Amino acid sequence: MASESTETVFQCRMCGHCCEGRGGIVVSPADLTRLSAFLQLAPEEVVTRYGEHSGGKLKIRTGADGRCIFFKEGQGCGVHEGKPAICRAWPFFRGNLEDPASLALAKGFCPGIDPRVTHAVFARQGLAYLREEGLLAHDPSCEANALILK
Repeated sequence: MASESTETVFQCRMCGHCCEGRGGIVVSPADLTRLSAFLQLAPEEVVTRYGEHSGGKLKIRTGADGRCIFFKEGQGCGVHEGKPAICRAWPFFRGNLEDPASLALAKGFCPGIDPRVTHAVFARQGLAYLREEGLLAHDPSCEANALILK
């Protein structure tokens, strides 16, 4: 029997669908440190150039196309090595891990999710991935709610 890996349930196609939508890319303090180091800018400069505060949290701004300002058509994420945890975690968000109906919607939205994967397999692999990568969040005041599991 082949071992399971996240590649069996998700392969990013760099389509940018998950980069769409204003206010979805939460930047935690740890994310800001990583992004600042990647961009070689002071955290305050990163916030000024690329951030906005919404709902009490720091978030990445979107461009005129409605996508994250770091998304580059045909290339994907322009800050891939420094990107926030919420981006690193996609599609393994709380809703998709806990609710089969949410995963079904995500499958229709994201071409990288294997349409044949069962919810149980997706949830098991997704939770393992989040744990292995240190992406589970705990502080709703400054981290993405989608990464805070019950």
